[in-house]
Amino acid sequence: MENTSARNLWGDFLDAHLEFASEDAPKTIHFCDNEKDADLCADLICKETKRATTHSLKGIQLRNEALPKIGDFYVVTDWSGDAKCIIRTTAVKLLPYFSIREEHARLEGEGDKSLDHWKKVHWEYYCNRNQIIPPTTVRIPTSKRINGMDMARKGYIFNGE
Repeated sequence: MENTSARNLWGDFLDAHLEFASEDAPKTIHFCDNEKDADLCADLICKETKRATTHSLKGIQLRNEALPKIGDFYVVTDWSGDAKCIIRTTAVKLLPYFSIREEHARLEGEGDKSLDHWKKVHWEYYCNRNQIIPPTTVRIPTSKRINGMDMARKGYIFNGE
C-alpha cells in the first residue's frame, strides 16, 4: 500500500482486529470525482450515514476493474488522500437502473436521501466519469443500464477511534 495514511490506518485496524491479520492489504479509494463530494462522502461514511454505494457496471468494465465482492476491505480517503476509515463490503447486487428503490437511496445517505436525488446525481456521475455517452448524444437514463451496488454495514466501519 503506497498511501502512508492508509497503511497506518490499516495497521491500526489489524492491531484491533487480529482475526483479519491474514487479509490482503485493501484497496485505497475515495468516492466521487471532485474534492467537495469526495470529502463529504468520506465524512458521511465515517458518521455511518452512508452505508452503501452504487457503481456503473459499464464503468467498472471500461476501467478493467474487478466487481466488488463480499468481504472486500477498502480504506476510504478524502480527496487529499488522508485515510478516514476502513469499510468492508457485506453485500453485492447487480440491478438495472430502473429497479433502484428508495431504500437504497436512503442507505447511500447523500443529499436528501431521496430516490430522485439518487437518480439525478448518479446519472450525471456515470455520464461524466465513465464518458459512456458521446457529448453530442442526449443523455437519458436507460432502464437497461446495470448497476453494481455494494453495502458496508455498521459493524465494519473503523476510523481509528
